[in-house]
Amino acid sequence: MNHYSGLKNALIAFFLLLASLYALPNIFGSDLAVQISSAGDAAIAQTDLGKVETILKDKGVSYKSAALSNRRILVRFNDTANQLLAKDFLKTGLGRNYVTALNLAPSVPLWLADLGGKAMSLGLDLRGGVHFLLEVDMEAVLAMSIDKSYNELRTILRADRLYKSIKKEGDSIAIRFKQVDLKNKAVDLINSELSDLVILETDNQDELLINVGISDRAQKEAKQSALKQNITTLRNRVNELGVAEPIIQQQGKERIVVQLPGVQDTARAKEILGAVATLEFRLVDEKNDPQTAIQSGRTPIGSKLYYFKDGRPLLLKTRVIAMGENITGAASGIDQENSTPMVSITLDNAGGRAMLDTTKKYLHHRMAVIFIENKVETVIENGKTVKKRSTTKDVINAATIQGTFSNRFQITGIDSAREARNLALLLRAGSLSAPIEIIEERTIGPSLGADNIEKGVLSVIAGFVLVLLFMAVRYRVFGMVANVALTLNLVMIVAVLSLLQATLTLPGIAGIVLTVGMAVDANVLIFERIKEELGTDSNIQKAISSGYDKALLTIADANITTLIASLVLFSFGTGPIKGFAITLSIGIVTSMFTAIVVSRAIVNKIYGGKKLQELSI
Repeated sequence: MNHYSGLKNALIAFFLLLASLYALPNIFGSDLAVQISSAGDAAIAQTDLGKVETILKDKGVSYKSAALSNRRILVRFNDTANQLLAKDFLKTGLGRNYVTALNLAPSVPLWLADLGGKAMSLGLDLRGGVHFLLEVDMEAVLAMSIDKSYNELRTILRADRLYKSIKKEGDSIAIRFKQVDLKNKAVDLINSELSDLVILETDNQDELLINVGISDRAQKEAKQSALKQNITTLRNRVNELGVAEPIIQQQGKERIVVQLPGVQDTARAKEILGAVATLEFRLVDEKNDPQTAIQSGRTPIGSKLYYFKDGRPLLLKTRVIAMGENITGAASGIDQENSTPMVSITLDNAGGRAMLDTTKKYLHHRMAVIFIENKVETVIENGKTVKKRSTTKDVINAATIQGTFSNRFQITGIDSAREARNLALLLRAGSLSAPIEIIEERTIGPSLGADNIEKGVLSVIAGFVLVLLFMAVRYRVFGMVANVALTLNLVMIVAVLSLLQATLTLPGIAGIVLTVGMAVDANVLIFERIKEELGTDSNIQKAISSGYDKALLTIADANITTLIASLVLFSFGTGPIKGFAITLSIGIVTSMFTAIVVSRAIVNKIYGGKKLQELSI
């Protein structure tokens, strides 16, 4: 009656052995490491490893080991001091073609790693680093969509001279016509060629005036596109920062979560992530005086007034030669002629052609570089929270064109080497499609992360030991069986987390502690049911079998409802809640297996097929 087949016992043993194998990497711990990878498409070679070892040897930095694997070099260290020194020396010595990042490298044996064994991934609260919650300015997205539609409308309607006037009015575009038939023709043209635009219904009785707006579908697509583009750009910027295992993901419809493990310089991270910067190249208007334009309040036709950072005015041509979207590469350095910071620029083909044509035609004329930065910040005015947007346009330099050039050139006039590095990074990574605002930030130090791990592990151990003692005292032999099943349940949870590479967070540890209590609850239900059966039936073997069978439905109901709740938490929750939901969900599934299947297999081995006079329960 209480007997599993050999095949069933073998399968149970196989799953438990597999779980133990993939849980094993977590006992080896991690080494402090510096990870070196290629900044481009070039593969890391053995010569690069030799270069790394030479730099560390010359600088007197002691390290544990250095190895090349999976297109990256991993240098391990015994202490934090040498790790941080090595990162700085390697970043300087290797140059901009390499990405140098702090990392934690698992100390998993090679044979286990070859079998796919990996340690659990630790979250920000356990490892240390920086957490940002960014909000995309969707009003700016819609404003840019209106600007784009305005230009398209002017181009299309101007060809046939259909409109009398056209202007932007908030979230719509007002178009006035000379005649009704021209208006009808324009409406037909808009409906056929501009599918993203719709004719708005207004209370205006003027039959020669229409208002055009962006359709709901187009607005939704524009917002989604801006969010995805910003995520891509942020990933590029984070890669440039040299973070080993960043987490960048969408949260809701307007927000982005950025977690940078190992990064402690919050100011630097904020400066790079939140910047919405680009460049424009324009010719200087050398025929007109900027002071005259300021005094008269009028700028010459075809020109616009700009300022240097120190306040000096400069008249520039309105025609843009090239802009940020034409830039394909940027690198900071020092100008050899005057020993000042500079940024070397590489343009795409279109930008290169435009630059070549301009430098040929306007040789010995001046060309200016304009740095454009958009910002959005939340302020409180009159007790209300409002978003303020600002755009700064500063002239970086205005140099005389000494010769013709196209795709490659350099810009100077930058205040500091740090500013040059930041500008080069932003230009390489691309410009954000819409301004973003940092609405939440948290910095977690590595010592705090280690303290969280220590306290989290202590809580699991304390809860685990207390449950083991209670079960052993309360249910004796059956309690010891439950304790074995509970231990195996913990092993399986760790194994699944390691296999899935799910990130373990502090709330995740809380989920494991909760799972310990829930796992033993199933055994309590079974054992109490066996006791009830013993009170009504003298056949002990039948009582054991009935106890397991009759408690199964109750256990399944309780665990399935909890699993549904945890899945809802995972679907709609944010980072910490997701971490709790993941471990709880895994724990529910594994606890059902160990409490029902594994514990019964052990009980069958102890009592199965025997004539029993009494039961130790």
